[in-house]
Amino acid sequence: MFTKITTGALAALAALTLTAAPATAAAGKAAAGKAAAGKAEAGKATAGTAGAGRDDALRKELQRLVKEHGFPGALGTVRDKSGRVRHVTAGVADLKTKAKIPADAYVRIASNTKTYTAVVVLQLAGEGKIDLDAPVEKYLPKVIRGNGNDGRKITVRMLLNHTSGLPNYTQYMPSILELRDTYQEPYDLLRQGLGHKRLFPPGKDWAYSNTGYVALGLLIQEVTGRPIQEEITKRIIKPLGLRHTYWPGPGVQTIRDPHPTGYHIGEPGAKPVDITEIDPSWGWAAGQLIARPSDVNRFFVALMDGKLLKPQQLKEMKETVKLKNFLPGFEYGLGMFKIKLSCGGHIWGHGGDIDGYETRNGVTEDGRAVSFALTALPKANDEKAALAGFQSLDRVFCATG
Repeated sequence: MFTKITTGALAALAALTLTAAPATAAAGKAAAGKAAAGKAEAGKATAGTAGAGRDDALRKELQRLVKEHGFPGALGTVRDKSGRVRHVTAGVADLKTKAKIPADAYVRIASNTKTYTAVVVLQLAGEGKIDLDAPVEKYLPKVIRGNGNDGRKITVRMLLNHTSGLPNYTQYMPSILELRDTYQEPYDLLRQGLGHKRLFPPGKDWAYSNTGYVALGLLIQEVTGRPIQEEITKRIIKPLGLRHTYWPGPGVQTIRDPHPTGYHIGEPGAKPVDITEIDPSWGWAAGQLIARPSDVNRFFVALMDGKLLKPQQLKEMKETVKLKNFLPGFEYGLGMFKIKLSCGGHIWGHGGDIDGYETRNGVTEDGRAVSFALTALPKANDEKAALAGFQSLDRVFCATG
């Protein structure tokens, strides 16, 4: 799996990164040009209280990611179909102190937020408050305009499955080191995206767009009259009892304890910069949530179990579009990926990349789930590291059967 990847696919993979990056970066550099961590000593992996078994594969993969690709630390959680959970760590929580990584700690889950946003949209559709095939203009009149971008021609469904053609605003933002303390309003993010020419006519292609999910957040607020974070909390976090998932409030730059340090390196050989504390407002409905890996698993398992959506909306969420110039075996539904496994079958999930943390996850329809986080983005220009997280996810699922 992922052994032959085109330059176009790597550029598309880079678009998944919810990280501020200059628009002038070349596609090839952007593909692996995610801010990355310096080399860290590979700490011995530790497991949770349950027996050896299914967590062995994840332990091995986290060790591999730390040793072979230079991620400072890694932490993850495995859930089997009977609901038993194991936690695994590797590497260090802090490059200076060499402290151990706390098991199942808080991390920024970045673009996994999109699945939560999509669930709220689909819940509203199930309540008859949103028509997925209505133009966005119906809910956000005269908001999506400029440079060929037109809300009268883009449906809600197109925003959900990234076929809207809206430019991705994060590609045009300055470095995170310039942006880390800056609060941004959602409409500012939207304007940054709409300031650029549309990528293609709506519905005619696929391109990952954080801009589209900011528009969905605004749409939710317009329909409900309440903030997006309140709707996600009320409709998802509280009903599922996700005590370790939260939306940081305005101005909150910290992460609750326990958490590992997240690192940024702009160029190969550069000194790692502690990027744990940032203002995440520029991610908003596309990437602002913070959670522990075990809670991410609980969310996706509950989603697959039909605890969040009515049957019709869950069915529509799983209706995917095939992706050109992307990783082989990947398809995208309404807010989540369908990923073909090298051993047969598939998983559902998303993943998220934000400066300081890369997260990968997946769930099978019989309730097996894996979620892990790395405490940096892949090394700049390191194509192998850029693909390593998804490769490890595939190996863990295939090893556990």
